[in-house]
Amino acid sequence: MTATDARMQLLRLTAELHDARDVGLGGNAMYMGRLEADITECREAYVGLAVTEIATLRAQLSGPQEG
Repeated sequence: MTATDARMQLLRLTAELHDARDVGLGGNAMYMGRLEADITECREAYVGLAVTEIATLRAQLSGPQEG
């Protein structure tokens, strides 16, 4: 999975959260809790993947950092 893939998944989950609230599922604690947990997990994965991709690109362009 790439950072772009993770970001797209995060956007889908966020849209699902807004849609769920719009149709009245905001009071369903189990569903909303799981969805919010999925969003948190996906956001953490996105950040980790993005940082890794940036560091990899930097190493390719400038060589590995030493010291």
